[in-house]
Amino acid sequence: MANGRVVQTADRTIGSRQLAALLPAEVLARPGYRALADAVRTLILDGRVALHVRLPAERELAEAVGASRATVTGAYDLLRESGYVRSRRGSGTWTELPEGHRPVGAHALLGAGGYSADGDPGVDLAIAAMGAPEAGLADALARAAARLPALARTPGYHPFGLPDLRSAVADRFTRRGLPTRPEQILVTAGAQQAFALIVSLLCRPGDRVVTENPTYANALDALRHARLRTGSIAVSDTGWDMGIAESTLRQTVPRLAYVIPDFQNPTGALMPPEQRLRLLAATRATGTWLVVDETIADIALDVTAPAPLASLAPRGGADHVITIGSLSKTHWGGLRVGWIRATAKMITELTAVRVSADMTGSVLDQLVALPLLDGMDAALPARLAQLRIQRAALVQSLQRHTPEWSWQIPPGGLSLWVDLGEPVSSALAERAVAAGVHIGRGARFGVDPGTFEHRLRIPYTLPADRLDEGIRRLAAAFHDGIPLPSAVDRPHWVA
Repeated sequence: MANGRVVQTADRTIGSRQLAALLPAEVLARPGYRALADAVRTLILDGRVALHVRLPAERELAEAVGASRATVTGAYDLLRESGYVRSRRGSGTWTELPEGHRPVGAHALLGAGGYSADGDPGVDLAIAAMGAPEAGLADALARAAARLPALARTPGYHPFGLPDLRSAVADRFTRRGLPTRPEQILVTAGAQQAFALIVSLLCRPGDRVVTENPTYANALDALRHARLRTGSIAVSDTGWDMGIAESTLRQTVPRLAYVIPDFQNPTGALMPPEQRLRLLAATRATGTWLVVDETIADIALDVTAPAPLASLAPRGGADHVITIGSLSKTHWGGLRVGWIRATAKMITELTAVRVSADMTGSVLDQLVALPLLDGMDAALPARLAQLRIQRAALVQSLQRHTPEWSWQIPPGGLSLWVDLGEPVSSALAERAVAAGVHIGRGARFGVDPGTFEHRLRIPYTLPADRLDEGIRRLAAAFHDGIPLPSAVDRPHWVA
C-alpha cells in the first residue's frame, strides 16, 4: 500500500517495494544501516507497518532501497538487538515490540509525561485536555448517586445510551440550530469509540477515505488500523483550500471523509460558512459519508461557537453527515461519554456494531454526564476564561524563550501549531525527554510519514507556571542540542 496506511496483507507479509515506499526520502537517498533501522522502527511504532508482519528478505530489500545487502543485514541486526523484530531460520524476520514498549500515542494515555535524570516528573505538553472542574464534577456525582439506586434495580444494559442523556444531547443539537430527535443519538464511550464504530460499519479494508492534513492523530491511527487508503486535504495557517478539496473528492470518490471544521486539531483553524456549504455539496455529489468531529466545537475563545455543520444543509441534504462529539475537552477526558448524531436508521446500525464490541456504556458515567451537559452553558464561560489566560501565558513564554519560532493564535481550541523554522520536530521531541518534557511532534498529525517535521503542537491546557517551565526546558533542548539517544537505547515510549 502507499504512504500513510498500515501494511497488513492476507499472508502477513510486506513486500520490499511496499516497505521502500514507506521509508523517508532521506533514508532512500543515503541508506545507512542505522538510519534504515531507525526508519523501520518508527514505522512499527507509528503503526504504519503492523505487528507480526514478515519483513522482506535482506537481498530483496537491498535492491528496493538501493543499498548493499550488508546495509540491510546491519539494520536487521540492530532491530533484533533492540527487540523490534525477531528472526527464525527458515521462517523469516517478523515485526514485534520489545517487552514493556508501546506504540506512539499510548504513552500519553498511560500518563507518562517524561522524567528527567533526577526523577523530576516533568511537564506534559502532549495532551490537549484540561483537568476536571472540581466543583461541577462533585455536584454531578452527588446527583448521579441519588439516581443510581433506581437504575441499579434494572439489568443496566442501555446499548443506545440512557434515554434521558440521549434526549439531552438531542436538545443541545436543536438549540444550536440542528433539529434532532433522541432516536438520532447514540451515546458512546467517548468520541474515539464513536469514530471507530463509524469506520467499522461503513468501511472495509482497502476503501478510500479522505482526512485533513494535518489532523487528529488518534483518528489517523483508527484509519490505519482499519487498513484504509488515506487521501488528504491540506489545512494551512490560512485554512482549507476548498478547490483542492473538491478536486480530491471528485478524483478519489472516497467512502468517508473526516473533518474537524471547528478549531481544527492541530491547527486551530475555523472553517468559514461558505466552505462548509461547498464541503456539504461536494461530499453529497460523490456519495461520501461526511464525519464531522465536534469534540472541540464549544472551545470558542474569540468568536461565537459555530452552529453544527449539518445545520447549513438544505432540508434533507444532510443525511450523509454524521456528527460526533464528547465531554472530554469541555469537561474531563476521564469521563468516557461521547455521542454520534446521524439518521435514526444509521444509529440503529451503529448500535448493532457497538453491541458486538462492548454491549453497552457505563450507566454511572452517563448519570454523571447528564447534569454536566444540562449545565454546560452556565459552566463553560469560566473554563473558556481560564483557557484564554493560559493561551496568553503560553504565547508570552514562547516569545520570551523561543522568539525565532512562529505561530498563529487560533480563535478557539486547545493548542498552538508552532512552526520551528526547520525540520527538527522529532529530534527535538526526543531531546526534550532528557529535559523532562513530553511534546507532540508534528509528524504524529500528518497523513504521510516525514511530514510536518517543522511543527510542534503545544497545548495551553496547563497552568501558566507549568507552561512556562515546559517551554523553558523545551527551549533549552532546542538551543543547547542535548544529544539524541541511539536507536537501541532511546526511551521506550518515544517515537
